[in-house]
Amino acid sequence: MPKLKSNRGAAKRFRKTKSGFKCASSNRRHILTKKTSKRKRQLRKGLIISDSDMGRVEQMLPHS
Repeated sequence: MPKLKSNRGAAKRFRKTKSGFKCASSNRRHILTKKTSKRKRQLRKGLIISDSDMGRVEQMLPHS
């Protein structure tokens, strides 16, 4: 049986955590002056992937 390869695009976007996978929040790149401090602070925390997407992410990242 051949080796399983990780999806390299997914490997750059998702990180394995104890409770699942984490990804970065959007809206953090530019035009930050009009966003409130509270909004920017909350965007710093990564998003945990929902249960419905968990199977697909695990399939793309078999070695993590």
